[in-house]
Amino acid sequence: MKIGILAEATGTPVETIRFYEREGLLPPPARAENNYRMYLPVHVERLAFVRQCRNLDMTLDEIRALLALRESPAQDCGDINTLLDEHIGHVAQRIRELRALEADLKALRARCIAPHAVTECGILSGLDTAAAAGPELARRRHVHGAH
Repeated sequence: MKIGILAEATGTPVETIRFYEREGLLPPPARAENNYRMYLPVHVERLAFVRQCRNLDMTLDEIRALLALRESPAQDCGDINTLLDEHIGHVAQRIRELRALEADLKALRARCIAPHAVTECGILSGLDTAAAAGPELARRRHVHGAH
């Protein structure tokens, strides 16, 4: 199948498929005489696996590790458990960061209870005050992977 059919069959944009190929998450497809990529059912299965991992917010490196472990079916799954435990820890940390972000946003929102002139907006004033605190505060409060 051509890349457009693979994209349609898996609900994956063509550019994403090409990106996964460049990143080594998908094996390179054979090329037809016209140089079109020709995908096989193995590509559909592998792409579905990669997409499921991405749906779980796994990094490309984590997915590469899982794919490598999949290629060694006789090996025990201890490394897979370790990888998932670490990922769960990262997710828990992000949840804590998101909760802190939510609290900050609610505190900021509370600074402007009723609409009035923009020049008197407590939200903008709060943002200006935080911006004046410098980039270190922004880096410390940024939730990585949130967008």
